[in-house]
Amino acid sequence: MRGTGYMAGDKGIYMRIFKWVVIAILMSALTGCGYNKLQQTDEQSKAAWSEVLNQYKRRADLVPQLVNTVKGGVQAEKDILDSVVEARAKATSIQATPELINDPQAFAKFQAAQGELTSALSRLMVVVEKYPELKSIAGFDDLRAQLEGTENRIAVARNRYIDSVRDYNLTVRQFPSNLTAKMFGYAVKPNFTVENEATISEAPKVDFGTTTSAQSSK
Repeated sequence: MRGTGYMAGDKGIYMRIFKWVVIAILMSALTGCGYNKLQQTDEQSKAAWSEVLNQYKRRADLVPQLVNTVKGGVQAEKDILDSVVEARAKATSIQATPELINDPQAFAKFQAAQGELTSALSRLMVVVEKYPELKSIAGFDDLRAQLEGTENRIAVARNRYIDSVRDYNLTVRQFPSNLTAKMFGYAVKPNFTVENEATISEAPKVDFGTTTSAQSSK
């Protein structure tokens, strides 16, 4: 009976050893197939996206302060001010959930709204240059500097996101990690395109001279 017990105990030890060997082999196989790289690049893209959102939120928080500061001095440009307020409302109405960066349509909608706010702010800053007296308003120069700094940080954050998603998407597409990605449900993420960058980075051309002439002829 004692011999049988020892044999049963030895069998249990061998089974546990076999189990850990199998786990080690599986982990090694997953590593070789890019599983760890998928995890790493996915987390990096999420972190980079969070920074993009932080900078967009910072800009959205500055917009009401800027509008309230300048609206008394640029009452003749009410349409521009209204467009900024409306663009901000649209941009902040879209819920930037974690799933958004995996949904091409939602991502495009979110980016389009942010692009509209960028353009509206650019037009407002062009108008502001026509009113040098605004510089005497307390806090205006500081707000403008904060806005310009935020736009720069947005550009940096977006570039980092572009790089991180490029690395992730490359891992998803390459062999053999593409097999692992398919097995665990990792899909290609939408990214900012070159066309998006060119459009958003270019300040809109606004001919206020034409507008002024048209208004004066009425």
